Amino acid sequence: MNNPAVLEQLISALRCLPGVGPKSSTRMAYHLLQRDREGAQKLAASLQQALDKLAHCDYCNNFSEHSACSLCQDSQRDKSILCVVEMPTDLMMLENTRSYQGQYFVLMGKLSPMDGIGPKDIHLDTLLKRAQDPAIHEVIVATNFTSEGEATAHYIGQMLKSRGIQVSRIARGLPMGGEIEYVDSGTLSTALLERKAVT
Repeated sequence: MNNPAVLEQLISALRCLPGVGPKSSTRMAYHLLQRDREGAQKLAASLQQALDKLAHCDYCNNFSEHSACSLCQDSQRDKSILCVVEMPTDLMMLENTRSYQGQYFVLMGKLSPMDGIGPKDIHLDTLLKRAQDPAIHEVIVATNFTSEGEATAHYIGQMLKSRGIQVSRIARGLPMGGEIEYVDSGTLSTALLERKAVT
C-alpha cells in the first residue's frame, strides 16, 4: 500500500533527526497524526517559532533571541576565561557542574575533513576574534575526546598559541571517545578543574 504523498513527506522530514531511521520516523508520524494531533500542532508551531526567532549570539555563537544571550549579558561571569565547546548541549552540561563561571564559545560542530567540515564551517574566524579580546587571559578547549574533537582541539590550540594566547585543555577524566553531553557532572567538573596547558 502506498502512503499519501503528504504522509511520505512527513515521514521523510522526521528522518532528519539524529538516530531516527525509516521505522522510527514512520512510527512518529503515525503517532502524531493518530494519537496526538494537538502535540503535533504544538511541535510544528514551536519549530516555526524557533526558526523565526533564534539566531546566533554575537559573542558566544550559541542560539539566542537577542544579539547577546543571557550568559554573555551576565555581569557576574568571569570575563577573563573563555571555554570553547562543540555544541550547545556541551555548554549546558558544563553549566550543570556549577564549577565554571567564565564565558563560552560554541563551535556548532567539529573539524571533520572526511565530511567536508573545515575551519570556516565551525566559526573559527569568529572564535579567533573573540579570543583576541584583551580581557580574555585563558581559553579552555573543551571539545570531545573523539578523533574529530582532538583534531579540533589541536587546531584551535595551534591557532591561538601562535598569537600569544594562553590555551588549556580539559583534563582526561573523560573517557577516550567519550562525549561531554553524556558524562556525569562530577567527572566533568573534575576534568574542568584539572585542565592542563596546551603544549
